[in-house]
Amino acid sequence: MNAALQPIEAQFEAMTPAWLEEVVRVEHSAYDHPWTRGNFIDSLTAGYQAQLLTAGAPPQAQLLGYFVAMKGVDEVHLLNITVAPPYQRQGWAHVMLDALAIWSRGQGAQWVWLEVRVSNARAKVVYERYGFRHVGTRRNYYPATASKGEDAIVMSLAL
Repeated sequence: MNAALQPIEAQFEAMTPAWLEEVVRVEHSAYDHPWTRGNFIDSLTAGYQAQLLTAGAPPQAQLLGYFVAMKGVDEVHLLNITVAPPYQRQGWAHVMLDALAIWSRGQGAQWVWLEVRVSNARAKVVYERYGFRHVGTRRNYYPATASKGEDAIVMSLAL
């Protein structure tokens, strides 16, 4: 049986600079236009909610995924959520969205907002199944080619 398909006991922990090398490695393996190390450092410096989903004990802990979210007045904006490619399609995104929703409610948020590339059909399905609704479009929001951007679908979840 594939190691990624065996039962896994996972836990959340705060993203720290010690994890950034692995986070950036996963980010680059998951996306054509990944966040940079600087994006993650800026998020940590700003005090954004940045959580890792890991399995196993240090120093052999495996990074299953992570999310970064920014708190607003009565809302939370999900900036990045990523499941490491070997662990995709196993429900880990839903687990992280549960954790985000619980944290957001604890912060007094009434909404969670996010943007997703129009081309990211798999992510759109995950968000829709979770309860997010399409509320708008941001034109040329994401980098795509040297001369053109890609639209983002804006989605929201009422808490």
